[in-house]
Amino acid sequence: MMKKIKLMSILTVFLFMSCLNLMAGPKSGAIDEVKIDEITKKVFPSVVKVVARNGYTKVAMGVVIDREGHIVTTALISPRDEKITIVTTKGKKIEAEFLGMDSETHLAVVRAKDKDLTPVVMGDTKSVSPGTWVCLVSISPEDTPQVTQGIVSSVSPEKLRLNVWVVRGASGSPVLDKEGRMIGLLRGVYTEESPVILEFREKEVEVSGFVFSRAEAPSSGMALAIPIDIVKSVAVEIKEKGKVQRGWLGISFYENEEGDIEVVEVEKESPAELAKLEEEDLVLQIEGKDLTSPEMLVREIRKRKPGQTITLKIQRDGKEVKVKVKLGEYTEEDAWREMEMRFPRLFVGPEAKALERAPFARRAFSFETRKYIGVYVDPLNKELAEYFGVKEGLDFWWQISGKDHRPKKQD
Repeated sequence: MMKKIKLMSILTVFLFMSCLNLMAGPKSGAIDEVKIDEITKKVFPSVVKVVARNGYTKVAMGVVIDREGHIVTTALISPRDEKITIVTTKGKKIEAEFLGMDSETHLAVVRAKDKDLTPVVMGDTKSVSPGTWVCLVSISPEDTPQVTQGIVSSVSPEKLRLNVWVVRGASGSPVLDKEGRMIGLLRGVYTEESPVILEFREKEVEVSGFVFSRAEAPSSGMALAIPIDIVKSVAVEIKEKGKVQRGWLGISFYENEEGDIEVVEVEKESPAELAKLEEEDLVLQIEGKDLTSPEMLVREIRKRKPGQTITLKIQRDGKEVKVKVKLGEYTEEDAWREMEMRFPRLFVGPEAKALERAPFARRAFSFETRKYIGVYVDPLNKELAEYFGVKEGLDFWWQISGKDHRPKKQD
């Protein structure tokens, strides 16, 4: 009897200790304050402020990526001809040369004249999965280290969604793993269809990425980052060629009332015209992939190189046919024009002077004397449409002039 009682006592203690171990979790994966402090000290010297002047001052974060003084940052600070200055974490100001930007990933590369900079240690995304711990290291408005932490929400080849709070001016900061290695570059607060709102402070613009305002930002702190593999490939191509070569089709299109991608214009002497695409064609597939949105068509075209031949499945007069198209090149001037049209307050060019030229309905109107200013246009619901006498299915914004001016995508 005593043996049974003793055995049961030992078993109870064993089970109790096992439960404590399970509750504690694996110690190897824990991130404590000491570890975060070590990561910050390790990475902070590789972070810089990138300052560009284009009528006013634009400020974003940047990351030193090699011993030659190359810095990757956000394309939203890109100037046309103006000089760029970087400010190190020690407060040193260094002149830098703008090498190029990519309008698709919103990445840019500059080169500092001072080569005595500390490059960040780069990692990879092979071990990154939903739930992986990450942190952002940037420079605070007081020029001190600024750190936020969170986890990876989802992973795809083109983007990392992060559950981490994005502080003001942090766009362009490195995304780091628990070893302090850079696994991505922060582009801003994550939202699918939103424009960029900028924070103005004494005529200084701090690029915060894709965010409406502090009140409208996701409460969970969802952020968007570009994976390190793409950051490296974009940086290499910009360093070598001054740009990222991307495919060009040469059509304007939109999503019609049936949800189809409808061609509304074919540019002269474009790959689309050579392939005999026509207005009112419906684009159904690209390289065997069903197209679910106009944005998907743009992505699929842009991620391919000039000269590459693709197969489109289109519908014309109720019949489905396949068309082969040899892609042209999305030129640097096209990229600048797109950025000027999307962000007229950041990229002052001929296309930005007339607001109605921009093919994007939702935009922010900002002034240097205000901190948060914005006007946004959303589709009316059925009840409001009836109240205002607007035809159901069309946005009020596009009917103000009595015509259907819904935006059309171009590629």
